[in-house]
Amino acid sequence: MSNQNSVHPKAGAFQRRLAALASGPHADALRQGLRGIEKESLRVTPEGALAMTPHPRALGSALTHPYITTDYSEALVELITPAEADVAITLERLDALHRFAYAHMGDELLWNDSMPNALPPEDEIPLGEYGTSNIGKLKHVYRRGLALRYGRTMQCIAGIHYNYSLHEDVWRTWQALDPSSTLSAKDFQSERYFALIRNFRRTNWLLMYLFGASPALDRRFVEGKAHAPEAFDADTFYLPHATSLRMSDLGYTNNPAQSDLLPNYDDLGAYCEVLSRAVGQPYGPYEAIGTRHDGEWIQINTNVLQIENEFYLTIRPKRVTNSGERPLHALSQRGVQYIEVRCLDIDPFEPTGIALETARFLDAYLLYCALEDSPLLPHDASVEANGNFSRIAKEGRKPGLTLNRDGQTIALKDWAEELFDAIAPVAATLDALNGSDDHTRALAALRPRIADASLTPSARVLRIMRDNGQSFDEFALVLSRQHADDFRKRPLSADEERKMEAFAAKSLKDQAAIERSDTESFDAYVAAYQVYKPEREGV
Repeated sequence: MSNQNSVHPKAGAFQRRLAALASGPHADALRQGLRGIEKESLRVTPEGALAMTPHPRALGSALTHPYITTDYSEALVELITPAEADVAITLERLDALHRFAYAHMGDELLWNDSMPNALPPEDEIPLGEYGTSNIGKLKHVYRRGLALRYGRTMQCIAGIHYNYSLHEDVWRTWQALDPSSTLSAKDFQSERYFALIRNFRRTNWLLMYLFGASPALDRRFVEGKAHAPEAFDADTFYLPHATSLRMSDLGYTNNPAQSDLLPNYDDLGAYCEVLSRAVGQPYGPYEAIGTRHDGEWIQINTNVLQIENEFYLTIRPKRVTNSGERPLHALSQRGVQYIEVRCLDIDPFEPTGIALETARFLDAYLLYCALEDSPLLPHDASVEANGNFSRIAKEGRKPGLTLNRDGQTIALKDWAEELFDAIAPVAATLDALNGSDDHTRALAALRPRIADASLTPSARVLRIMRDNGQSFDEFALVLSRQHADDFRKRPLSADEERKMEAFAAKSLKDQAAIERSDTESFDAYVAAYQVYKPEREGV
């Protein structure tokens, strides 16, 4: 029933699976998977300069707080929601995290845009600090390595990560419908998540078209780069038809060391093997830098990747890890638990960075990707998918734009309409189970963007900048101030505030306990952390 090796998906196959899953005794499980959101935002001053202050202690420990941490920089706040079955509740949790953060940030703002503000010189951008424990020092050294490899400016790009899982009863019911399956429950679930990932890779250009919101950037971001975009004004560069410069070769996707690294999505074992080789393969320019300078650690190792998370993927198979555990070890030992969509820009027009309409669309789209037949992705198909994604990121709103599908040219609009037609019955099924029309309405609201690119967020950004005579920084600062005012006018209730303060206090105590319990040297800790061999058995 999984049909992984067919060259083309069978018409209607996913609808038969959908009907079977939606009509059985476990039909309700289709709407009971979990949704979580991680949102990154730079802290900036009221004037829009990068905040040079430490991560506010009132927000808790960036090392151990479950919901509030930092990413690359001390100024790059990351808000992480609990996982919920209803994404509307997920967004309520994200809203509450913003309100708590604003209550403890003084007059600072959260920059509500994926591309950074006018940053200070590279060596002045503060790296994340996580205390004196071995795991805390490892996180800091990893960021020092990223600075050496890619520069601090690039690491200040921010985004939305959307975590998605189906309820395990869905996988068990599906497997029961497939008499040919001889896999264990864990392996069947991992196989189906990888099928979702392959379909996502083929069609994720659609997300960039619909939701890309970074067509412009501050000119200082591209200083010294060989291929700069066009000048919008004295302080801003842009591409006239771009949807997401963040996801173009001006952002995350351009790195010589990773240029030949193409993950294998055939199955979990193949995926783990490719990334494990990358974290163990020396790379000449990084070897020339070394791991220490004047006795201080400056990168974890000199390999293509310091750790597997260094490779930027638009989607990742994930498993909750134990403290200090490698993500690849968790995956290979216990299988795929959920997927993480990583290509979404922050929506600058939404206070939390993502609209409920967007999330509803994602839920229907990702379920479609899970249910549809999923041929394997050989090298040529993977390269084709990358090419389509890159083209949309840089010129997705170009009139008459075409993409490549199975080696043939197809108009973007035609393929997008086909995908919306395919996603529609999935949305209708979710709505029937929920007793609502939320997903169907989301598709209906977004579909006009296919025919009219001026309705997309990227087009809206440029139109407002032109109409108001704003640079990119001015545009982003105005919206960030508006969102800050909204959050500050809606403080948490006294009970909610006490609960969040308790989380922050506990995280500080947890960090102190970890620091007290460390007994081995940092050198020994790093050596032990880097030992990883993929487990093929049971994958």
